[in-house]
Amino acid sequence: MLETTVTEENLNPFKIAQRQIEKAASLLQLPEEVVEILKQPKRVLSVTFPVKMDNGKVKVFEGYRSQHNDAVGPTKGGIRFHPDVTLDEVKALSMWMSFKCGVVGLPYGGGKGGVICDPREMSKGELERVSRAFMEAIHEIVGPEKDIPAPDVYTTPQIMGWMMDTYSRLRGHNSPGVITGKPLIIGGSKGRNEATARGCVFAIQDALHDMGKATEGATVAIQGFGNAGRIAARLLAELGCNIVAVSDSRGAIYDPEGLDLAKVERLKDHSNILEYGDSHIIPANQLLELDVDILVPAALENVITSHNASQIKASIIAEAANGPTTPEADAILFEKGVKVIPDILANAGGVTVSYFEWVQNLMNYYWSEEEVNGKLKVAMSDAYRAVQSLATRYKTDLRTAAYMISLERISKAMEARGWV
Repeated sequence: MLETTVTEENLNPFKIAQRQIEKAASLLQLPEEVVEILKQPKRVLSVTFPVKMDNGKVKVFEGYRSQHNDAVGPTKGGIRFHPDVTLDEVKALSMWMSFKCGVVGLPYGGGKGGVICDPREMSKGELERVSRAFMEAIHEIVGPEKDIPAPDVYTTPQIMGWMMDTYSRLRGHNSPGVITGKPLIIGGSKGRNEATARGCVFAIQDALHDMGKATEGATVAIQGFGNAGRIAARLLAELGCNIVAVSDSRGAIYDPEGLDLAKVERLKDHSNILEYGDSHIIPANQLLELDVDILVPAALENVITSHNASQIKASIIAEAANGPTTPEADAILFEKGVKVIPDILANAGGVTVSYFEWVQNLMNYYWSEEEVNGKLKVAMSDAYRAVQSLATRYKTDLRTAAYMISLERISKAMEARGWV
């Protein structure tokens, strides 16, 4: 097997995903041909499409949809709108989605999509036209039994609604199951908006219990105060945790006595969290190194690296974001005894409730929020226990154990289909 190399100077998420596969596959002693299949997406579509902007000019946008592996079932994964979207990022995210689905036992493979744009600079009308045009560009490779998109960075339930409507028009019939994360009125699931954060909190609870620590009074720092980060903060606070630091793209604030979350949320919605008070502002990178019990990276990739991993003081890192920790940092944290709940487990609540939404769409029968949250807790706790048990057995970290569970599941499906 040719080992994929990754350097801290070249934090390519696709290469990192390949390296993570290699590490877990070597412990499972999987055949080389299986590993080589899993190291590449099965299908990647690159599209360009024109959109008329509000000023009357036509702008050409570029987007991608990657489908990693469909041995277990149709591919599943979000669509992000971001100026820094790259093909390698989308490919890596589709691979991580395969393993995320696998670790919680969903009948899906991984998919991911992205459009290079900045929705913060677009009007609602422009955003709708971009959303509909992208769905039109990819509609032939997606569908309820092919590939089911969902929200991701800077995409919303409304955007999913526009995309579902466009797909339905092209197909000539209503097809809510083509996409998840939709508004409730057109087939969305109750509990979906909080699912990523709630699943992460369930994983944190299991990790604290596993370590013999109490939730009450545990200190928490959250990097990224977007949807997942702010909801995780609220849910953890309800359990008795003390949220001492949060950050967003503008900066970070810290109060060792605990932040006033209601005030932080008001500032986030109406002005700037840095207006919390000058004495509470800290350098954004310092948040990761605070002396807290729980660190929740809920922003973007590659924020914990070999350059800062040795300075991490948290006992638990719960990765609400995708790919926040590099392989080099993982090795340092494991040696330090830090329990890293990997992204493919910690933030799997979103895709789990997306699966529930898809099931409800296909049945045309909808569950209460209590039912959704109850099923999510069972799925997350079962997955955590399986990962922890395997990590203990192989004396490895939780990320590698999570990959091992998923790799074994996918490889068995490939073998059953006769692919290998």
